[in-house]
Amino acid sequence: MPDNEPGYAAPDLGLVGANHIARYRETDGAVGYEWNGVPTLLLTTTGRRSGAPRTCALIFGRDGDDYLVIASKGGAPAHPEWYLNLEDHPRAEIQVRAERVPVVARTASGDERSRLWQIMAEQWPNYDVYRTRTDRIIPLVVLSPV
Repeated sequence: MPDNEPGYAAPDLGLVGANHIARYRETDGAVGYEWNGVPTLLLTTTGRRSGAPRTCALIFGRDGDDYLVIASKGGAPAHPEWYLNLEDHPRAEIQVRAERVPVVARTASGDERSRLWQIMAEQWPNYDVYRTRTDRIIPLVVLSPV
């Protein structure tokens, strides 16, 4: 995907994927909580086919007690696997720094989605660019502690 799109800021990809998750876990977020100037959490879902735990690092925002994440996948045409897992198994766990929190996921819609999208786009303006890259509606997921 082009790095010269209007409004797009290419992130530093020095800490991504399995390395990001490992460093976050090893340091209780001292390394990895802040990524490219924004906070991240670790989301562990249940694989919809395997039933195995699957973890990814995601940018997050807050709305009261809830945690917000966006299933953008950089504007790819398909939803990320973690989102598909949550559709089948909405109970999950997040790790924010050292704290592990059981959550239940739901996809925001309508006016709530619009309001929450603004919270997330203020933090990570690339989300608005990702919307221009795909025809799908990018899900905004609310993770509520249980």
